[in-house]
Amino acid sequence: MPEDIMTTASRPPWSTRAAVLLPSPLATPFTFWYLAVLLATTILQRVVGESVSAKLLARASTDAHNLWHRPVMSLISSALWIENSGWLVYVLIFALAVAPLERRVGAGWAFAVFASGHMLATLATELPVMIALRHGWLPAADGHWLDIGVSYGFFATAGAMVPVLAKRLRLAAAGVIELVIVVIYLTDDPGSLLSVVTVAGHAIAAHIGMLGWWPWLRRRGLVGTLRFTRHRKPAPEDQVRPDAPLARTAAP
Repeated sequence: MPEDIMTTASRPPWSTRAAVLLPSPLATPFTFWYLAVLLATTILQRVVGESVSAKLLARASTDAHNLWHRPVMSLISSALWIENSGWLVYVLIFALAVAPLERRVGAGWAFAVFASGHMLATLATELPVMIALRHGWLPAADGHWLDIGVSYGFFATAGAMVPVLAKRLRLAAAGVIELVIVVIYLTDDPGSLLSVVTVAGHAIAAHIGMLGWWPWLRRRGLVGTLRFTRHRKPAPEDQVRPDAPLARTAAP
């Protein structure tokens, strides 16, 4: 009997498995094209120079001043810009959280989760600042700080992936998310009001994903569906021996 019937399916190499996880225009169109937009705005920042770039970012910022005068435009435009040196980092973190969620819920719902974190966390943190500015409790300069980026949306999608994990992994995953938020806060400028507002926004966005979207994920039957199981080698009795006779099918 030919020996090729003895071969068993083997796992693909790590490079192939890693490539599958990367966003693609067919499997994860929202993640892929969003990263393409962020790449375009990142390149634009370098092309136009620092002074013009600073004006564009200030116009797009979701600070209290912009939210008061053009709330819809600032909420949208602030999510289209990132630090001009961080695009490759966002490719990695989007591949770890946004793309896996999109593969399970589709592009439209992945966008909805992302947008809910970005918008609700922004409003929850900036509205108190606007009230404080209106009553003179904060200096006017705090109404013009630079607040751009996609971190709120990312933390919302990362949070939404927690219920999808197997039960034994959820607590650890939630702890990792919380730890990342604390590290970002400590490595930024923990004494500034902007850092306090930002860390609050990160925490709110993460819990919007974890808790706010949990009932919807349960109704979709997605809770606990992502399990990391080890690849089991076939048992000796499962392997076909060269001298083993082929099983005959009964005649109808």
